[in-house]
Amino acid sequence: MKLTPKRKNKKSVFTFLILSIIAVLFIIPFIWVIATSLKPEAEVFSLTWLPGDPQWSNYSKVFEKLPFLTYLKNSALITIINIVGILLSSSVVAYSFSCLQWPGRDKTFIFVLATMMLPLQVIMIPIFIIFKELGWLNTFLPLTVPAFFGGGAFNIFLLRQFFLTIPNSLLDAARIDGCSEFRIFWSIVLPLAKPALATVAILTFMFTWNDFLGPLIYLSDKLKGTLALGLAQFAGQQEPEWALLMASSVLMMLPIILLFFFFQKYFIQGFTMSGIKE
Repeated sequence: MKLTPKRKNKKSVFTFLILSIIAVLFIIPFIWVIATSLKPEAEVFSLTWLPGDPQWSNYSKVFEKLPFLTYLKNSALITIINIVGILLSSSVVAYSFSCLQWPGRDKTFIFVLATMMLPLQVIMIPIFIIFKELGWLNTFLPLTVPAFFGGGAFNIFLLRQFFLTIPNSLLDAARIDGCSEFRIFWSIVLPLAKPALATVAILTFMFTWNDFLGPLIYLSDKLKGTLALGLAQFAGQQEPEWALLMASSVLMMLPIILLFFFFQKYFIQGFTMSGIKE
């Protein structure tokens, strides 16, 4: 049964209203965080949402109370290394699973996907023991080196599904012309997969930037801490300064918001164009 234009308009309006309500519900906590970050400490728990006298100095006090720039540098370094490592390794593995033919390929891919079902708590202790025996504790190595070994099952799956949408005739034509597999991967497949690569990069950035458990387990030196770890320690003080905590939280969220704002087109396109063809 086809919908008439009038019914289509009603359905569109109803959908828009529902999505608007959901958007408001999601944005209310963010507005509260920003408003609280501008309040004097005495007004943090007041019933008024908007600060009467905005305290913009709360943002500068963050740098006095915390080694914020050190945490920022550590988080940025770990995040950048993880993005590079995951993009390189997961794209290579995904290319092998999608564009190359080898015995047991599909069964191996199912095994890789099965690793997504393993809870982190199951493998946390064995991984910790391995890094301890390697002497990597209290360094950035446990937080960065694993990114260069596969890139994670979900990222491999996402890129593989995107690579499957590339016509085999294009790859075969390149092989006939004498291109090596690496040349095909680097010069043909990767340029066509920019939306999927951007999606993986954004997801990696968000996960690594907000990661609390990894730095908590492997880093003991305070000056090697990340923003997530530093904010948690700041919140755990006997008398936490909530206004400054909210200000530091806003500063931590800002890079993620800007990244998604500028690359949301690639982010959405990467998801919509992946998983269509099997």
